[in-house]
Amino acid sequence: MARITAGIGSSHVPAIGAAVDGGRMAHPDWAPIFAGYEWTRNWVAEQKPDVIILVYNDHASTFSLDVVPTFALGCADSFAPADEGWGPRRVPVVHGHSKLAWHIATCVVLDEFDITIMNEMNVDHGLTVPLSLVLGQPSEWPVKVIPLAVNVIQYPTPTANRCFRLGEAIARAVKSYPEDLNVQVWGTGGMSHQLSGERAGLINRELDTRFLDRLTADPDTLRTMSHEEYVREAGSEGMELIMWLTMRGALGPRIRELYRFYHVPASNTAVGNVVFTPED
Repeated sequence: MARITAGIGSSHVPAIGAAVDGGRMAHPDWAPIFAGYEWTRNWVAEQKPDVIILVYNDHASTFSLDVVPTFALGCADSFAPADEGWGPRRVPVVHGHSKLAWHIATCVVLDEFDITIMNEMNVDHGLTVPLSLVLGQPSEWPVKVIPLAVNVIQYPTPTANRCFRLGEAIARAVKSYPEDLNVQVWGTGGMSHQLSGERAGLINRELDTRFLDRLTADPDTLRTMSHEEYVREAGSEGMELIMWLTMRGALGPRIRELYRFYHVPASNTAVGNVVFTPED
């Protein structure tokens, strides 16, 4: 059967993608970030996952505010880089695993999650930047990717608990898939940051550290935090942290932290990366 072997949390800062695409990875402003991901890059290369279920949010690239699905699952065979206003990133087309994606869609709907099924969608920096950070700059991505877009842009957004429970449902779906597949779940976004308003530039190192600690030892506290608590502590865009809870929910009750990296600043945000394996 298919099995979830790891969970990865990662920021998806758009300026990181610009640094990769512009060949500025060795610049003193960016070098510490790429160095901080080296352990994760090497580890994932050794693990050779077959499929990554990548939880991210669209930034008005595929979904306008006219149509905002709470959860949208990419079931297509491929997903092109989105044009975010300055042309698509020069990265490979993302190849999906439509059979597993359709199986997950069927299972989670029967598990009473209302999923929007996407047979065609483009993917923006929310998905491609984590791939660049962890997989480098290959001519083709070495792994199939199932995109799972979560609405953290237009209120009402799902609760952290709803994201966690969706992760649990995805884990049940993957476990029931008959093909032998090595599956990883990545939760992206965050960490603390706010891009506009009176608190623009907010970074809460204490909150970020506490969040990473609790992902391992006390996820129930994180899953029961309200929208207001996330926005107050992590900033308006720090709400993206709830997507890490989908990854955490998919790993089961007991996990082991293999690696952690945290850096400030990256553009005007905090960058975090963590690698987990399930112990059950």
